[in-house]
Amino acid sequence: MLTSRPTILTPFDISGAVLRNRLAVAPMTRVTATADGLPTSTMGDYYAGFAAGGFGLVITEGLYSDQAHSQGYLNQPGLASEAQAQAWAPLTAAMRNHGAMTFAQIMHAGALSQGNAFRDDTVGAAAVQPKGQQMSFYYGHGAYPLPAQMTDAQIQDAIQGFVDAAERAVGTAGFDGVEIHGANGYLLDQFLTLHTNTRRDRWGGSIHNRVALLVEVLAAVKARVAGRAPVGIRISQGKVNDFLHKWEGGEQDAEVIFGSLADAGVDFLHVTEFEAWKPAFAGETESLAALARRYAPGVPLIANGSLHDLSRAEQLLEQGTDIVALGRGALANPDLPRRIQNGEPLRQFDPSILGPIADIKDSELALRS
Repeated sequence: MLTSRPTILTPFDISGAVLRNRLAVAPMTRVTATADGLPTSTMGDYYAGFAAGGFGLVITEGLYSDQAHSQGYLNQPGLASEAQAQAWAPLTAAMRNHGAMTFAQIMHAGALSQGNAFRDDTVGAAAVQPKGQQMSFYYGHGAYPLPAQMTDAQIQDAIQGFVDAAERAVGTAGFDGVEIHGANGYLLDQFLTLHTNTRRDRWGGSIHNRVALLVEVLAAVKARVAGRAPVGIRISQGKVNDFLHKWEGGEQDAEVIFGSLADAGVDFLHVTEFEAWKPAFAGETESLAALARRYAPGVPLIANGSLHDLSRAEQLLEQGTDIVALGRGALANPDLPRRIQNGEPLRQFDPSILGPIADIKDSELALRS
């Protein structure tokens, strides 16, 4: 037994969502929903296991937001209908009964959609061919389709999709918070990224213009669920199809991105890198989490990226991170908080846990969310 509680086991308050500790389960794509996007008993067991194991926060895999272009994968769960939202209610109730807060991650895949029950075509920030190949372990094959550049009307529809999904998450499904997926190469990140956003209108060009859609989505979602649930956003440099991408503007981009989201009233930032403690940019010393802390002071900060080594996790907490989100560490140890509390050894990660996606590399796993 521990004689004193490490920081990682102390409570934390995210705008009224009080976590019993600073350990979160990172969002991880599982593709185990029904064909029409409803959560299954397999998903219920998966999520409830983390709550019963003592995690303070569980963040869902990306839930698609509308019945147009947002779905990214076959058998991906959604929040695009009342039926989907109602099916989540027993799962969130079970996790709450186990003492965990549960946040819904809301996602629009944009140009990286490789399985959509509603549409065959794809849209993105611009008509730019995505890098890489579709992910076979998520039922994709071949190159990504060339997306159409989104019209202003489609952009407004996408914003409304995030808003409506957030309302369903909080009002029907019983989630305690909302995380907007602005990372990993999906739609909002496509607008943020220079080489996927070649627009010449108010949504493209400077980093101030490219972050504008993230800010508008955040503001619109906050306006809808204000006072009922915290609203945060996930940010990364790497993409599921471009692991090593770095922001072209370096720290100046970080200043604009994190500063703009802080000014818009974001309730938390979730920053993810493959190895969260390493410098964000070549020749520099500060991690992306450290830059988020600098340019968004006072905003609750979640860090994710190879932090299953708890000494690394505590290091980030000492440097200003508030919550640590784990992927591999949580999969290997769904009872990890209890193991820490009791001084028990942690299990090593076994890729076979992932079933059909067991052959992916660690760096890929860190970004598959």
